Amino acid sequence: MPAHRTVTSAAVAAAAVAVAATLLPATPALAHGAPTDPVSRVVACSPEGGERAGTAACRAAVAANGAPFTAWDNLRVADVNGRDRQSIPDGRLCSGGLPAYKGLDLARSDWPSTRLTPGAALTMTYSSTIPHTGTFKLFLTKRGYDPTKPLTWSDLPVKPFAEVTDPPLRNGAYRIRATLPADRSGHHVLYTIWQNSSTTDTYYSCSDVVFAASGASGAGTDKDGSHGTPTPSPSAPATTVPGAPATAVPGTPAAATASREDRGPSVPLPAGGAAAVALLLAGAAVAVLRRRRG
Repeated sequence: MPAHRTVTSAAVAAAAVAVAATLLPATPALAHGAPTDPVSRVVACSPEGGERAGTAACRAAVAANGAPFTAWDNLRVADVNGRDRQSIPDGRLCSGGLPAYKGLDLARSDWPSTRLTPGAALTMTYSSTIPHTGTFKLFLTKRGYDPTKPLTWSDLPVKPFAEVTDPPLRNGAYRIRATLPADRSGHHVLYTIWQNSSTTDTYYSCSDVVFAASGASGAGTDKDGSHGTPTPSPSAPATTVPGAPATAVPGTPAAATASREDRGPSVPLPAGGAAAVALLLAGAAVAVLRRRRG
């Protein structure tokens, strides 16, 4: 076998292995995600949050945080094991008690929000970059909730109004369907807990919502009543709400949103997939080298 072919084959194998070694450390067996509709604070205030990222609340959150919310999909706490109320302190529910997200806990009434209708059907879009099994629990703050005070566990009912286990991940997003409580009005927080069963992590998120009068339009508008720019998916430069057309209506009955099942944010190849490809390339190169030597 000519020497230059041996060197070339060895170089290809070495390069593929090097790529795999570079990618593998960035590929933990973890799920990542956050609600994008109704938009969560961490997504709205992330660098990909569009016009919402420039609101007064988001600017204040970033300032209090000391850094932008670039890792919008990584607000997770390990080893909670269902002990949410014992593990996450009052006043720090939106950050999950994590210092890297402390700006999300600011008590104010002007967070970017989604307008909903009491008692309507809700289809939450929960963007995720890595699929994993687990249970989603949705809580809505009690009647009389005051957004100008820190969010505490006493503001939330003991039981969620919706609980969904292992929904399918389609086009980069989970879609959780539920019926909203019919006795809410004004500003509330939709608090979502995602407890993974295939990892030790639990994810926490706050989505600010404003309930219109019963029978009013459930169009997705900002709290001030003006139609806001739909929040783009943090994983794609799209200009629409992930998993919905530009005219998406949060809280639309399930029958009307069935077509959204096969839509979702455009998600790049996860690091795990890239690493797998690199490993396959390395193995193929090594196999070729061995055959030629034989």
